Amino acid sequence: MVDKEQGRTRSRLVIISGPIAAGKSTLAGELVQMLRMDGFSVARTDLDTVAEMALPTLPNWDWAHGIHAQLVGAWLRTGVDIVVDEGTSSPDEVHQVLDQVPEGIDAFHVVLTADFDASLARARADPGRGVSKDPAHLRADHDIYARHLPHLPSSLRLHVEGQEPAVLARQVLMHLP
Repeated sequence: MVDKEQGRTRSRLVIISGPIAAGKSTLAGELVQMLRMDGFSVARTDLDTVAEMALPTLPNWDWAHGIHAQLVGAWLRTGVDIVVDEGTSSPDEVHQVLDQVPEGIDAFHVVLTADFDASLARARADPGRGVSKDPAHLRADHDIYARHLPHLPSSLRLHVEGQEPAVLARQVLMHLP
């Protein structure tokens, strides 16, 4: 389990991957809150937030992915204790982030799985969501994620259904070196 008193001097990266509406943002928020309560300095990065900075004129998502990866690396170079990153859902996206991580930084990969119907219900209940509320769009994303899943680096795999976000966050903390 993570212990601030261990005197770690290197930053660490927690990458949370999952399909749309699996609860990546919710888990990241819980985890950040718990880490800060334990005295860690934490930066939270999110692919969607980076993309929103340029919407509706974002030329394409490749730009957002590149800037997002650079942002993760920049935070890690500040010496912050832990960067919690959310939004990657493919091996290529994860590797793009890892290419920006300074040498010697540990990366811990949390891979989420979720049921389609529950994800659709979460998406529809969120007034801030757009196209992810569309069942066809969400189904396509979940199918693509399922194909990527065996190839994603994984330190910890969690199925989100039936678990409270705080319980999931505690599981991450228990396994985080």
